[in-house]
Amino acid sequence: MKKTLEEQILEIRQAHAERIQELKEVIADLNPEALFADGFDRAIMGYDCHGRVIYSIDTIIETLVERDGMDWEEASEYFSFNIEGSWLGESTPIFMYEN
Repeated sequence: MKKTLEEQILEIRQAHAERIQELKEVIADLNPEALFADGFDRAIMGYDCHGRVIYSIDTIIETLVERDGMDWEEASEYFSFNIEGSWLGESTPIFMYEN
């Protein structure tokens, strides 16, 4: 039986959520001091050789727009001042531009 588009989307989202959870566990095992940005799991791209989490800036901004109702400019400013500008020590996450 052929899956509906909604079923396919749900399947992809579930697989992505499982992948992110596994990635978070690997990072936490590699670096127990690793810091995660609350509410931005879908923006996790991976980790560096020191176990610091790498986030997609574009996905964080998209999340702020979709979830919090900000426009793109507001979300970009919020990201710059409140997320990217935070230094929390050696385990501070890395924020990566994709383009």
